[in-house]
Amino acid sequence: MIYLDNHATTRVDPRVLEAMLPCYGDGFANASSLSHAPGRAAAAAVARAREQVASLLGARADEIVFTSGATEANNLALLGTARELGGGHLVTSAIEHPAILETAQEGFDVTLVPVGPDGRVSADAVESALRPDTRLVSVMAANNEIGTIQPIAQIGRLCRERGVRFHTDASQVIGKGQIDVGPHSIDLLSLTGHKFHGPVGCGALFVRTGVALPPIQFGGAQEGGRRSGTLNLPGIVGLGAACAIAAEEALDEYLRTGLLRDRLLGRLMAGPHEVQLNGPREGRLPGNLHVSFRGVQSAQIMAACPGLAISAGAACHSENTAISPVLQAIGCDEEGARGALRFGIGRFNTEAEIDEAARLVIDAVTALKT
Repeated sequence: MIYLDNHATTRVDPRVLEAMLPCYGDGFANASSLSHAPGRAAAAAVARAREQVASLLGARADEIVFTSGATEANNLALLGTARELGGGHLVTSAIEHPAILETAQEGFDVTLVPVGPDGRVSADAVESALRPDTRLVSVMAANNEIGTIQPIAQIGRLCRERGVRFHTDASQVIGKGQIDVGPHSIDLLSLTGHKFHGPVGCGALFVRTGVALPPIQFGGAQEGGRRSGTLNLPGIVGLGAACAIAAEEALDEYLRTGLLRDRLLGRLMAGPHEVQLNGPREGRLPGNLHVSFRGVQSAQIMAACPGLAISAGAACHSENTAISPVLQAIGCDEEGARGALRFGIGRFNTEAEIDEAARLVIDAVTALKT
């Protein structure tokens, strides 16, 4: 199986797994049990992971709140802000993840900012949408379907000037490029480990010092009272390890996966069938390629390539036969949307896999059109 669905989830890096394994053995203690040595050792492991996550973001360790993933982090960012500031107006983009779009309906009056044909949100459009009662702007750092990287530094500066909180779902960017919460003027940032070769089930929310954010779930006093629940020690340690690896290797990985992406696009375009590129040619995630083959359907192509793990779009929409809202937002017609394929290239993919994937897809389209 050639795995090219790395936007949905990634294989755990063996170095991350190695870091996690002791937590399933003798190092299993509860990190809140500080009355004995095993508990204190677990707490120290959590503190180290918190530093690793913070370091990758240019943040302070006490600004990191561990969660079960980006969905929970997004919910905490939005619902916590609604609780703290009494609802009001929220500005977000038309191509956000459902974890933002659906949560935004709870407690806010929402304005959806449209995107251009490349899927990009302009800072001017965000500025035009701001109102006196705007409490929060939430724009993802990069789109999970078409890979468009958003101008979050510009949007963040705008929000800082206007005194509006700025949140970004950075799930697809972490580990694939540099993001610094300081220069980007970010108040709240969501991430999850399984998008960059860390474990499933552990993520984090960056909360800038001075940003009040009450909890949305209740119980113990973990995570400074912002997120109750026994800490997921193996997941947190794995998330920290994934962040430490990303801090060292993200630039090299960015360049390598970008070259593989360009190689795949070149192979597909050199085939006998017209290829429609969805999203921008530049300014997209390095491992992202989203294309359409007209006259065939993506489900048919994937069925004809059982040795290839790709998708038609985001995993959160995989059971929905409707046209992707993201493709609708960028003006893709129905025929193009029905024949859309998303390739997500990751750390462990090779040139040989890229070449074989292109061959399989071209052969499948040829057979379907014959």
